[in-house]
Parts: sequence; structure tokens; C-alpha cells
Amino acid sequence: LHWSERRATRAAQKTPTNWEDLCERAFIRMAYRIKEEDVPSPLYINSDQTQVVYAQGAALTWSKTGSKQVSTVGNDEKRAFTIVVSISCDGTVLPFQTIHQGYTKKSCPTLTSQSYDQCIKANFRFEYSKTQTYWSTQETMRTLVDEIIAPYFETKKQELGLPPTQKSLWQIDLWSVHRSDEFRTWLKKTHPTIMIDYVPGGCTGL
Repeated sequence: LHWSERRATRAAQKTPTNWEDLCERAFIRMAYRIKEEDVPSPLYINSDQTQVVYAQGAALTWSKTGSKQVSTVGNDEKRAFTIVVSISCDGTVLPFQTIHQGYTKKSCPTLTSQSYDQCIKANFRFEYSKTQTYWSTQETMRTLVDEIIAPYFETKKQELGLPPTQKSLWQIDLWSVHRSDEFRTWLKKTHPTIMIDYVPGGCTGL
């Protein structure tokens, strides 16, 4: 049958042709902000969100030798949730935020879920999106800042003996909600000491 064992494939996100220039500019911009605002490593956070599939499909299948696009059973499984991970430049891992599709708390893990108590003690945030998707929304992003990012920054400022006016740097990607005027205006008004920095589009995997 001329079949061979193959891994599932899909169209890859294209890296910008000028990615080196974009990354260099981002680096210089970040270095300038850190220098001018005297931002110490604990006050620089990078956050990212990723999809977590509940039932992972198979990655291997048999397909005709030379096939360009290969699919597998369960590879396109969409029953998933989003987890937002944040870590500071000094290596501190902040509490996770998870976002689940749905309109009520029933979409989130139950009180009897395995390790639920440990997660709560670690200040994890279980959110339901109030939409038909499990991606970050304006509301969940604001909760992330209010309940995880900002409290961490304030605690670190006190530990380091820094004034409340000390600037902090928060790096996130160019997700539509992140770069929206609505979110940026809210952040500037509500948390004026948090400077936001974006990873250049298409360069998050470099």
C-alpha cells in the first residue's frame, strides 16, 4: 500500500521575514525601560497562555508515503481549557489561572477534583469564560491582573523596600484581547505602575 508511519501535521505559523529586526527592537525597548525605570528582576514578569486538551489524541498514524498533510484521530480535539502561566525574571512562578468554556461555575473543576485543595492553597484561579470559547477575555485578563499580577508586584515592592510608585514590567504576546484599546486603557487607569511590553507577532516560538 506504500504506507509509512507518520506524525500528524498542520500548517505552521509563519515567522515574519524581518523577525531578527523585530526581536532586536523589542530587546532594545525592554532594556531601555528596565534601565530608565530601575526595574529589578523580580518586577519583570512574562505571561503566556496555552491550550490544554482534556483527552489528547494520537500523534502517529499510518499514511501514504510522501503525504504532505496527515491527520490523526482525536488530533483536532477541541474539548480543552486555557492555562495562563506567569514567571518573573528571578525565577518565581506565579499562581496559574485557568479559563474554562461556559457560563457558570459548573464549567470549572469541582471541589472534589483531585488536588483541588492544593491548587486553592497555591492561589490558583479557576475562571469560566462566560462565552462559547475558553480563551482569555477582557474580564479574565482583568482578574489575572487584579488577583495575581498586581498583588505579586506589590508584595515584591514591600520586600525590596521600594515605593508604591516603582514601575514594573509585564511582558505578554499580541493576543487580540491583550493589545486592545479597552484592556490597555483599563490597565493604565487601574494599575498605572505596570508597564506592558509585547512579544513581536509571530515570534513567540523563537
